[in-house]
Amino acid sequence: MFNADTELFFPMRVTPTLKHLRGPAWDRLIDEVTAPTATEVDKIAFSELVIKLAGCSGCDADSFRAMRGCTQCAHTVLKRYKGSDTELLEMYEQCRKDVAEFLSKRKD
Repeated sequence: MFNADTELFFPMRVTPTLKHLRGPAWDRLIDEVTAPTATEVDKIAFSELVIKLAGCSGCDADSFRAMRGCTQCAHTVLKRYKGSDTELLEMYEQCRKDVAEFLSKRKD
């Protein structure tokens, strides 16, 4: 089955739809990563966060998640996440550090 909303990894185009799924701190993060001033590190780190939460690397074309699409999958994962928004923000900050470190090694 083919779903036009299904991609290999979490697409940033879905990010604005994730606003209002959690609390105010989460909404601020969504605003930050979708702002025109957001850096590539911010965007890649946010994608990495959702990829880790949703398990995108284990998703394939025949899976239930793929049939529903990336938007529905991300919404479901974030609604069901048992941790706090603070934990999500800490995970995002760690992803930012990981991405920045990786990119700095690539420049050398």
